[in-house]
Amino acid sequence: MSARVHQIEEVREVTVDVTFLRMDQAPATAGEALPAGCRVTRVRDCSVPFYRFLYDTVGAAHLWWMRRVAPDGELAAAIGHPAISIHVLYRGGQPVGFYELERRSGRSINIAYFGLLPVAIGQGLGRAFLDHAVASAWAEGCRFLTVNTCTADHPRALPGYFAAGFERIRTVSEVWPIPVRLGMKIPAGL
Repeated sequence: MSARVHQIEEVREVTVDVTFLRMDQAPATAGEALPAGCRVTRVRDCSVPFYRFLYDTVGAAHLWWMRRVAPDGELAAAIGHPAISIHVLYRGGQPVGFYELERRSGRSINIAYFGLLPVAIGQGLGRAFLDHAVASAWAEGCRFLTVNTCTADHPRALPGYFAAGFERIRTVSEVWPIPVRLGMKIPAGL
């Protein structure tokens, strides 16, 4: 009989307010077009290293930690699931953002992840990119569209979702156990 030693991981608990949003019908007008030189590509068979690059780079400043701790096999299964699609924003051939659509039962779609790489923030891409994500979901014939954001996200995230036509469902406080080993900087105010 062998003794197992369980090492408890050191975490930093961070309280965030998570706001859940919903859109019950497609926007009445076409969204903002992507700027010249930009395109969005659905990445089929997204590799784990490329996904980690997108997720880690976009989410570093916003405490996106959950998929950082997922083993490669678990992450590959999640992003390779038929209900998931990864869409990458390219500018001049370089990735500058991504969103992930998650198709749920009842023909609802959730924007599971959405964001820009730091190099692209503040350059007028966010609204057009969000409009692209919204239009892509509605083009699939979804019944309703959801997304959530939190107080660790970019300060313009919640106002941007409202401007795109989402409505608040509820806001809840959550305590996140951020593993210290990730070396993530906790945003001011949290």
